[in-house]
Amino acid sequence: MSLYEKMKTASENRDVGAYLECIHDDFVFVRHQSGAEMSKEEWTPMLTAMMQSDKLEINNQRCIYENDEILVTHSMMNFPDGTSEAVMVVNQLKDGKVIRVETGATPIDSA
Repeated sequence: MSLYEKMKTASENRDVGAYLECIHDDFVFVRHQSGAEMSKEEWTPMLTAMMQSDKLEINNQRCIYENDEILVTHSMMNFPDGTSEAVMVVNQLKDGKVIRVETGATPIDSA
């Protein structure tokens, strides 16, 4: 099973533990809003809260490209705070896990 499929399955099942197994210990998440970086330890509570929320919706998720060094995905997301975005995620890989994530997002007007 590809890393994309593992992560997608974990996300669909809202299985935080399985999702975190795909994340490298030296993981860095770059916030697209500010450019601020978060470690795996700092990012885990945010991931957990989103995955536990019934208000998080991930639609039309697809893998754009995947190899041993990079995984690029695109999806439409509705977040617990009521916002919606088209999200492009670039995952840099190391040792078969995600070591760095940078996103680009376009707000979607839900009106």
